[in-house]
Amino acid sequence: MKTILWYAVVFSMSVVVVTGQEKQGQIIADHFEKDAEGWHIYDFSGGPGKRDIFRPVTWERSGGVKNSGYIWADDSRWSIDTPEKPHSILALIHYRRWVKGPPLDMRDAEVSVYLRGDKLDLKGAKCYFWVNKPGTRWHLTTQPLKITEGKWGDKLTFVCKNDEKLWHRSWANFPINLNDVLQTCHSYGFAFVGFSEKVTGKFAMDDFVIQLAPR
Repeated sequence: MKTILWYAVVFSMSVVVVTGQEKQGQIIADHFEKDAEGWHIYDFSGGPGKRDIFRPVTWERSGGVKNSGYIWADDSRWSIDTPEKPHSILALIHYRRWVKGPPLDMRDAEVSVYLRGDKLDLKGAKCYFWVNKPGTRWHLTTQPLKITEGKWGDKLTFVCKNDEKLWHRSWANFPINLNDVLQTCHSYGFAFVGFSEKVTGKFAMDDFVIQLAPR
């Protein structure tokens, strides 16, 4: 990632069971009933002078799981992040500061989500969850996520185990170990990795929930 250019940054707070600093059993829940909950799309080369840009997702009032609200991104707004190794497309990205929230301790957190594609051509890619602390990103590469085509499929659930054998460090301006990134997670999202060329089509998400582990 490079110099950041902010774009149309208008957010509301995600649903949080307890406010303020983390407490036991805190749940971060983005159900998209009223808006996009701060989610964006990362365009590596979309800004003036090829600076980074975060483009707004599209929020739909209905059509999600149980006809709820949901968000979607498409190839007109994402691009290939070439500093990532291997190259990645950060199709959905969320920074805690965008919703005025503190970093999260994601160690052993359980994440659940619904993902959908519409005419989504992955070009051989897989979809992974990732976490970031300024300077380093890790992808959970042992948990590729199924994207159901043309409809909402089953809820996907995985745990962010604090074990570097389960993850891949895809980018580092300065390397940070997985424990430190998970313990103070500033950003997270979903990426496409392993494509032969740019992924095309529409990528949608609903009911994104993080259940933090008791500390």
